[in-house]
Amino acid sequence: MTDNLTPAQRSHCVSRVKGCDTKLECRVRSALHAEDFRFRKHVRSLPGRPDVVFPTEKVAVSIDGDFWHGWRFPKWEDSLSEFWRKKIAQTRVRDRRNFRRLRADGSCVIRIWEQ
Repeated sequence: MTDNLTPAQRSHCVSRVKGCDTKLECRVRSALHAEDFRFRKHVRSLPGRPDVVFPTEKVAVSIDGDFWHGWRFPKWEDSLSEFWRKKIAQTRVRDRRNFRRLRADGSCVIRIWEQ
């Protein structure tokens, strides 16, 4: 699969992808808030900067996009160019490392996929 955009055009498109406060994140936080849960969002001091954190309960919630974080990646990785395969594989490694570090610190990690 070849890319039909120039590197500058691809860079522009990818720069427009939201990293935080996505629609799903906002919906999840809104539902949690409506149920009177209190939490912090995007805590920089924690590995991977989880999207939602319940500090007293030591629960970290990660709300991930299917493509960027590679949901069921082995099933569809062959349809991607080498660049995207490498990029998503690195993201998956980073996610595993961050989740392992959070668990080692005593946190419960919950992952919500976009789907």
